Amino acid sequence: MASKDYYKILGVKRGATEKEIKQAYRRLARKYHPDVNPGDKSAEARFKEINAAYEVLSDTDKRGKYDKYGDNWQYSDQFAQWQQAQGQGARTPSGGGNFDYSEIFGGGGDIGGAFENLFRGFGARTASPRPRRGRDMEHAIEVTLEEAYHGSSRIIELQVETACQVCQGQGALQNAPCYTCGGTGTVLQPQRLEVKIPPGVKDGSRIRMAGKGGPGSGGGASGDLYLVVAVSPHPVFERKNGDLHVEVEVPLADAMLGGEIYVPTLKGRVALRIPPETQNGKVFRLAGQGMPLMGNDRKGDLLARVKVVLPTNLTERERELLRELRKLRGGDGK
Repeated sequence: MASKDYYKILGVKRGATEKEIKQAYRRLARKYHPDVNPGDKSAEARFKEINAAYEVLSDTDKRGKYDKYGDNWQYSDQFAQWQQAQGQGARTPSGGGNFDYSEIFGGGGDIGGAFENLFRGFGARTASPRPRRGRDMEHAIEVTLEEAYHGSSRIIELQVETACQVCQGQGALQNAPCYTCGGTGTVLQPQRLEVKIPPGVKDGSRIRMAGKGGPGSGGGASGDLYLVVAVSPHPVFERKNGDLHVEVEVPLADAMLGGEIYVPTLKGRVALRIPPETQNGKVFRLAGQGMPLMGNDRKGDLLARVKVVLPTNLTERERELLRELRKLRGGDGK
């Protein structure tokens, strides 16, 4: 006889309808769900028992086999195979209902084990879930131009898919949808990750974090997490691929007579010699002072555009000198 009465476990009569079985399952599942009874091992065991009963009674084929063979319903197909192999045909077990396998094996004992040994030669196997790799995930991350230049490390917080601990990532418990994950097999959990920002990242760069994506199923590997980079605008520098562009102010006298100015870079100021008669808008290229180039040791250039600054608040002597200059250059001298 069956060691477990699935109808009794769900609290329904043997002739219960599908609707009555589903209603009973939902009522009991909510009552004994692990989320409702955290740390209660007896409730967890009861929950698994309820799901096992519902798996069988909610399936017309399985329920029919259970009504006929009881707790050993899962061996019914192998039993029919054994009968055919013995040339007996498909006889109906005596008495109907829960079939007493001692009619075949001569007494009690481990019926399940006996079937396992009996049908090993017939190739009976328990199907294992096919390994599936977890899906890849994306997460946007914004970095400053300084972080993109030097590289950096930071801690980010994000919601990460993890395998549901209640159903072990299967999405179901004994063929019934898992209430914790809604049948998906995964749940979202907050997670803190340390992210390494490599030098040279730019808008749209994808930083791969292997194995930090969605969980695999059936023993499959986890997917990858890709951090999609957005570099925030900088108040001083404009980036164009690996080059940086910056505007530098040059006093009128230095632009006319030549001189030395200091140009800002992302690693400090550098001196730039301005030749005499430098025109407004002149661009000087400072090799290797731009952004690092991902994948090699090279760097882009820094392009410094001259902005000549005209003097203000002139003294009378300065005005006199400028009038003289204008006269020398062919002006009217007024």
